[in-house]
Amino acid sequence: MQSAKILILLIASSLSGNLPLSAAEVKVFAAASLREALQEIAGRYQHQSPDNIVFNFGASSTLARQIEEGAPVDIFFSADEAQMSRLESKGLIMKGTRCNLLSNGLVIVVAAENGANVRSPKDLARPEIHRIALGDPRAVPVGVYARQYLEKLGLWDSIAPKVVPMENVRGAMAAVESGNAEAGIVYKTDALISKKVVVAYSVPLNEAPAIRYPVARSKEAREPDASTKFLAYLASQPTAEVFEKRGFIVLPNSER
Repeated sequence: MQSAKILILLIASSLSGNLPLSAAEVKVFAAASLREALQEIAGRYQHQSPDNIVFNFGASSTLARQIEEGAPVDIFFSADEAQMSRLESKGLIMKGTRCNLLSNGLVIVVAAENGANVRSPKDLARPEIHRIALGDPRAVPVGVYARQYLEKLGLWDSIAPKVVPMENVRGAMAAVESGNAEAGIVYKTDALISKKVVVAYSVPLNEAPAIRYPVARSKEAREPDASTKFLAYLASQPTAEVFEKRGFIVLPNSER
Protein backbone atom coordinates (compact mmCIF):
# COMPACT_ATOMS: atom_id res chain seq x y z
CA MET A 1 0.00 0.00 0.00
CA GLN A 2 2.84 2.37 0.90
CA SER A 3 4.60 1.59 -2.40
CA ALA A 4 1.40 2.38 -4.30
CA LYS A 5 1.25 5.80 -2.62
CA ILE A 6 4.86 6.47 -3.55
CA LEU A 7 4.19 5.59 -7.19
CA ILE A 8 1.14 7.86 -7.27
CA LEU A 9 3.29 10.72 -6.01
CA LEU A 10 5.90 9.93 -8.66
CA ILE A 11 3.26 10.06 -11.37
CA ALA A 12 2.03 13.42 -10.16
CA SER A 13 5.57 14.75 -10.01
CA SER A 14 6.33 13.47 -13.50
CA LEU A 15 3.20 14.96 -15.04
CA SER A 16 3.84 18.31 -13.40
CA GLY A 17 7.29 18.47 -14.93
CA ASN A 18 9.25 18.28 -11.67
CA LEU A 19 11.33 15.37 -12.96
CA PRO A 20 13.79 16.83 -15.49
CA LEU A 21 13.87 15.42 -18.99
CA SER A 22 17.21 13.88 -19.93
CA ALA A 23 18.36 11.65 -22.74
CA ALA A 24 19.04 8.36 -20.95
CA GLU A 25 18.96 4.64 -21.61
CA VAL A 26 16.71 2.83 -19.15
CA LYS A 27 17.37 -0.90 -18.94
CA VAL A 28 14.31 -2.94 -17.99
CA PHE A 29 14.51 -6.64 -17.13
CA ALA A 30 11.00 -8.02 -17.60
CA ALA A 31 9.13 -11.32 -17.60
CA ALA A 32 8.69 -12.84 -21.06
CA SER A 33 4.90 -12.64 -20.79
CA LEU A 34 5.14 -8.85 -20.69
CA ARG A 35 6.92 -8.50 -24.04
CA GLU A 36 4.19 -7.17 -26.33
CA ALA A 37 2.55 -4.97 -23.70
CA LEU A 38 5.81 -3.35 -22.63
CA GLN A 39 7.01 -2.84 -26.18
CA GLU A 40 3.80 -0.98 -26.96
CA ILE A 41 4.07 1.03 -23.74
CA ALA A 42 7.70 1.95 -24.42
CA GLY A 43 6.80 3.06 -27.94
CA ARG A 44 4.17 5.43 -26.55
CA TYR A 45 6.48 6.66 -23.82
CA GLN A 46 9.29 7.46 -26.22
CA HIS A 47 6.97 9.77 -28.15
CA GLN A 48 6.87 12.04 -25.12
CA SER A 49 10.31 11.46 -23.63
CA PRO A 50 13.85 11.54 -25.04
CA ASP A 51 14.76 8.50 -22.97
CA ASN A 52 15.36 5.16 -24.67
CA ILE A 53 13.81 2.10 -23.02
CA VAL A 54 15.82 -1.10 -23.57
CA PHE A 55 14.37 -4.47 -22.59
CA ASN A 56 15.77 -7.81 -21.58
CA PHE A 57 12.92 -10.35 -21.61
CA GLY A 58 13.11 -13.80 -20.09
CA ALA A 59 12.02 -16.03 -17.24
CA SER A 60 11.84 -13.97 -14.04
CA SER A 61 14.05 -16.53 -12.29
CA THR A 62 16.73 -16.17 -14.97
CA LEU A 63 16.56 -12.38 -14.90
CA ALA A 64 16.80 -12.32 -11.10
CA ARG A 65 19.89 -14.50 -11.27
CA GLN A 66 21.46 -12.15 -13.83
CA ILE A 67 20.79 -9.20 -11.53
CA GLU A 68 22.33 -11.09 -8.60
CA GLU A 69 25.41 -11.65 -10.74
CA GLY A 70 25.78 -7.92 -11.38
CA ALA A 71 24.04 -7.36 -14.71
CA PRO A 72 23.32 -3.64 -15.20
CA VAL A 73 19.59 -2.98 -14.78
CA ASP A 74 17.41 -0.02 -13.85
CA ILE A 75 13.99 -1.66 -13.44
CA PHE A 76 12.96 -5.25 -12.72
CA PHE A 77 9.43 -6.35 -13.65
CA SER A 78 8.84 -9.88 -12.39
CA ALA A 79 6.03 -12.36 -13.01
CA ASP A 80 6.05 -13.44 -9.37
CA GLU A 81 6.81 -12.07 -5.95
CA ALA A 82 9.35 -14.73 -4.99
CA GLN A 83 12.01 -13.51 -7.43
CA MET A 84 11.53 -9.88 -6.42
CA SER A 85 11.63 -10.79 -2.72
CA ARG A 86 14.88 -12.68 -3.26
CA LEU A 87 16.52 -9.58 -4.74
CA GLU A 88 15.02 -7.35 -2.10
CA SER A 89 16.41 -9.56 0.68
CA LYS A 90 19.87 -9.08 -0.81
CA GLY A 91 19.55 -5.30 -0.92
CA LEU A 92 19.35 -5.11 -4.70
CA ILE A 93 15.96 -3.34 -4.88
CA MET A 94 15.47 0.34 -4.05
CA LYS A 95 13.34 0.59 -0.92
CA GLY A 96 9.90 2.13 -1.38
CA THR A 97 9.71 1.51 -5.14
CA ARG A 98 8.28 -2.02 -5.17
CA CYS A 99 4.68 -2.29 -6.32
CA ASN A 100 2.42 -5.15 -7.44
CA LEU A 101 0.94 -3.80 -10.67
CA LEU A 102 -0.64 -6.76 -12.44
CA SER A 103 -2.22 -10.17 -12.24
CA ASN A 104 -2.87 -12.80 -14.89
CA GLY A 105 -4.76 -16.02 -15.48
CA LEU A 106 -3.68 -19.59 -16.21
CA VAL A 107 -5.00 -21.53 -19.18
CA ILE A 108 -4.45 -24.98 -20.67
CA VAL A 109 -3.65 -24.75 -24.38
CA VAL A 110 -3.56 -27.32 -27.18
CA ALA A 111 -2.67 -27.01 -30.85
CA ALA A 112 -5.22 -25.13 -32.93
CA GLU A 113 -5.10 -27.82 -35.63
CA ASN A 114 -5.74 -31.41 -34.60
CA GLY A 115 -5.10 -30.55 -30.97
CA ALA A 116 -5.45 -33.00 -28.11
CA ASN A 117 -8.90 -33.57 -26.69
CA VAL A 118 -8.49 -31.75 -23.40
CA ARG A 119 -11.48 -30.21 -21.66
CA SER A 120 -10.36 -30.13 -18.03
CA PRO A 121 -7.17 -30.47 -15.94
CA LYS A 122 -8.08 -34.11 -15.23
CA ASP A 123 -7.70 -34.88 -18.93
CA LEU A 124 -3.98 -34.12 -18.67
CA ALA A 125 -3.57 -37.30 -16.65
CA ARG A 126 -5.05 -39.51 -19.38
CA PRO A 127 -2.58 -42.01 -20.92
CA GLU A 128 -2.91 -40.59 -24.44
CA ILE A 129 -1.43 -37.29 -23.22
CA HIS A 130 2.32 -37.93 -23.19
CA ARG A 131 3.95 -34.48 -22.99
CA ILE A 132 2.79 -31.36 -21.14
CA ALA A 133 4.81 -28.17 -21.57
CA LEU A 134 5.30 -25.97 -18.50
CA GLY A 135 7.73 -23.32 -17.48
CA ASP A 136 10.26 -25.14 -15.30
CA PRO A 137 8.12 -25.82 -12.20
CA ARG A 138 11.18 -25.54 -9.97
CA ALA A 139 11.77 -21.86 -10.69
CA VAL A 140 9.95 -20.28 -13.66
CA PRO A 141 6.90 -18.43 -12.28
CA VAL A 142 4.31 -19.79 -14.74
CA GLY A 143 5.53 -23.31 -14.01
CA VAL A 144 5.51 -22.72 -10.27
CA TYR A 145 1.93 -21.40 -10.48
CA ALA A 146 0.88 -24.38 -12.62
CA ARG A 147 2.41 -26.87 -10.22
CA GLN A 148 0.70 -25.22 -7.24
CA TYR A 149 -2.62 -25.42 -9.04
CA LEU A 150 -2.20 -29.07 -10.03
CA GLU A 151 -1.07 -29.99 -6.51
CA LYS A 152 -4.21 -28.34 -5.15
CA LEU A 153 -6.28 -30.56 -7.46
CA GLY A 154 -4.32 -33.67 -6.45
CA LEU A 155 -3.12 -34.17 -10.04
CA TRP A 156 0.55 -33.27 -9.84
CA ASP A 157 1.93 -36.72 -9.07
CA SER A 158 0.25 -38.25 -12.12
CA ILE A 159 1.19 -35.37 -14.40
CA ALA A 160 4.76 -34.68 -13.25
CA PRO A 161 6.35 -37.53 -15.30
CA LYS A 162 4.86 -36.00 -18.47
CA VAL A 163 6.13 -32.47 -17.85
CA VAL A 164 8.47 -30.95 -20.41
CA PRO A 165 10.13 -28.10 -18.46
CA MET A 166 10.78 -25.00 -20.53
CA GLU A 167 12.92 -21.92 -19.94
CA ASN A 168 9.96 -19.53 -19.90
CA VAL A 169 6.27 -19.25 -20.77
CA ARG A 170 6.98 -18.54 -24.44
CA GLY A 171 8.99 -21.74 -24.66
CA ALA A 172 6.06 -23.70 -23.20
CA MET A 173 3.69 -22.20 -25.75
CA ALA A 174 6.13 -22.84 -28.60
CA ALA A 175 6.34 -26.52 -27.61
CA VAL A 176 2.57 -26.85 -28.05
CA GLU A 177 2.59 -24.84 -31.29
CA SER A 178 5.26 -27.12 -32.79
CA GLY A 179 3.64 -30.37 -31.67
CA ASN A 180 6.43 -31.22 -29.24
CA ALA A 181 3.84 -31.29 -26.46
CA GLU A 182 0.17 -32.19 -26.65
CA ALA A 183 -0.80 -29.56 -24.09
CA GLY A 184 0.69 -26.78 -22.02
CA ILE A 185 -0.19 -24.45 -19.19
CA VAL A 186 0.55 -20.82 -19.93
CA TYR A 187 -0.70 -17.38 -19.01
CA LYS A 188 -3.95 -16.20 -20.54
CA THR A 189 -2.12 -13.22 -22.06
CA ASP A 190 0.30 -15.47 -23.94
CA ALA A 191 -2.46 -17.65 -25.34
CA LEU A 192 -4.14 -14.53 -26.72
CA ILE A 193 -1.20 -13.68 -28.99
CA SER A 194 -0.87 -17.09 -30.67
CA LYS A 195 -2.89 -18.29 -33.66
CA LYS A 196 -1.40 -21.77 -33.39
CA VAL A 197 -2.93 -22.70 -30.05
CA VAL A 198 -6.43 -22.60 -28.59
CA VAL A 199 -7.52 -22.39 -24.98
CA ALA A 200 -8.85 -25.78 -23.92
CA TYR A 201 -9.54 -24.75 -20.34
CA SER A 202 -9.38 -21.49 -18.38
CA VAL A 203 -8.52 -21.86 -14.72
CA PRO A 204 -11.05 -19.92 -12.62
CA LEU A 205 -9.31 -17.03 -10.90
CA ASN A 206 -10.66 -18.08 -7.51
CA GLU A 207 -9.06 -21.52 -7.91
CA ALA A 208 -5.67 -20.41 -9.22
CA PRO A 209 -2.70 -19.29 -7.12
CA ALA A 210 -2.51 -15.55 -6.53
CA ILE A 211 -0.53 -14.35 -9.55
CA ARG A 212 1.26 -11.07 -8.94
CA TYR A 213 3.63 -9.05 -11.14
CA PRO A 214 5.77 -6.76 -8.95
CA VAL A 215 7.93 -4.01 -10.43
CA ALA A 216 10.69 -2.03 -8.72
CA ARG A 217 13.73 0.10 -9.34
CA SER A 218 17.15 -1.43 -8.95
CA LYS A 219 19.28 -0.22 -6.04
CA GLU A 220 22.17 0.14 -8.49
CA ALA A 221 20.21 1.85 -11.27
CA ARG A 222 22.58 3.57 -13.70
CA GLU A 223 19.87 6.10 -14.59
CA PRO A 224 17.98 6.68 -11.32
CA ASP A 225 16.01 9.76 -12.41
CA ALA A 226 15.01 8.39 -15.81
CA SER A 227 14.14 4.97 -14.40
CA THR A 228 12.05 6.55 -11.62
CA LYS A 229 10.12 8.49 -14.22
CA PHE A 230 9.46 5.40 -16.37
CA LEU A 231 8.48 3.43 -13.28
CA ALA A 232 5.88 6.11 -12.56
CA TYR A 233 4.62 5.88 -16.13
CA LEU A 234 4.17 2.12 -15.76
CA ALA A 235 1.67 2.79 -12.98
CA SER A 236 -0.29 5.44 -14.90
CA GLN A 237 -3.78 5.17 -16.38
CA PRO A 238 -2.70 5.19 -20.07
CA THR A 239 -0.42 2.26 -19.33
CA ALA A 240 -3.16 0.42 -17.45
CA GLU A 241 -5.29 0.60 -20.59
CA VAL A 242 -2.55 -1.09 -22.62
CA PHE A 243 -2.15 -3.87 -20.07
CA GLU A 244 -5.90 -4.48 -19.96
CA LYS A 245 -6.12 -4.56 -23.74
CA ARG A 246 -3.46 -7.28 -23.70
CA GLY A 247 -5.46 -9.37 -21.22
CA PHE A 248 -3.70 -8.51 -17.95
CA ILE A 249 -5.55 -7.67 -14.76
CA VAL A 250 -4.47 -4.28 -13.44
CA LEU A 251 -4.55 -4.40 -9.66
CA PRO A 252 -6.31 -1.63 -7.74
CA ASN A 253 -4.18 0.63 -5.53
CA SER A 254 -5.45 -1.19 -2.43
CA GLU A 255 -3.75 -4.42 -3.59
CA ARG A 256 -0.45 -2.92 -4.65
